Amino acid sequence: MYKFTLSTDSTCDLYHDFVAENDIKFAPLTFMLEKDGKIEEYIDQFTEYSQYVDFYNKLRDGWMPKTSKLNYESHYSHFLKLAEEGAKDVVHFTISSGLANTWENAEQAAAAVKESYPDFRVFVVDPLTATVGQGALVRMALNCRNEGRTAEETVEFVKGLRLHIQHFIVADDLQFLKRGGRISAAAAAVGGMLKVKPIIAFDNEGKLGVIDKVMGTKKAISYIKRKLDIEGPDPQYNYCFIVHTDNEPVANELAEYVRTQFHFEPFVQIMGPVIGAHVGPGAFALGYISKSLRNEF
Repeated sequence: MYKFTLSTDSTCDLYHDFVAENDIKFAPLTFMLEKDGKIEEYIDQFTEYSQYVDFYNKLRDGWMPKTSKLNYESHYSHFLKLAEEGAKDVVHFTISSGLANTWENAEQAAAAVKESYPDFRVFVVDPLTATVGQGALVRMALNCRNEGRTAEETVEFVKGLRLHIQHFIVADDLQFLKRGGRISAAAAAVGGMLKVKPIIAFDNEGKLGVIDKVMGTKKAISYIKRKLDIEGPDPQYNYCFIVHTDNEPVANELAEYVRTQFHFEPFVQIMGPVIGAHVGPGAFALGYISKSLRNEF
């Protein structure tokens, strides 16, 4: 019997089968696609790889995505169901507070459910990251749960790892970042003409920002490899994640570099639609747990 229930929203971008096989409680977000007045609504709960590819092909074809965060009501329903099923302690992961106030919604909803179920406790973890960076912390919490640690012990452990997660994110089309307000319209226009690739990372507050700029995809890949050469994954964890938005060739190249240089297997995944909507197709990212703190090298 586990000492706590593990839960996350869908911005962790863990695959459906992994979530189901490991009994992780899952709260999916929703998103929409719009083109020529036609709107299609979806739940962020893909079960097949082809669904991810279809999503990015729609973006390439001019469909405009619109995402929404998990609101108070969605969290309340999620936590109420867990309480009704007999859960006592829950460790729940949201998207970074630097991107949305989902963490606050979760805290408020958990407190409301506790009024009816006094023994029900939710430990909401702000990961200060998103997509597979968030997923990395969920995986670490899963290990803790399976080892028999308590909710308190697990939360303390994963919070200690948050600022040791390095991120190097490269978008292919700057127009998606412009729509999300991450860069200006002028920067997107100039960058598109010059093939500038901004290197994006999370800061210590869990916000995204441009930490460097390079010319072209090859130099972006070289930039990430140089960072790995300066300081690679902490051998204590040997944890590295690679995520892409339908750009398998680059993801595979980075994965092979990690295997060759560090002799372990990285996690390679395609990014889910909620975060992928903001970086667009063709993007790629690599992250890992390091000894140094975030963005120190």
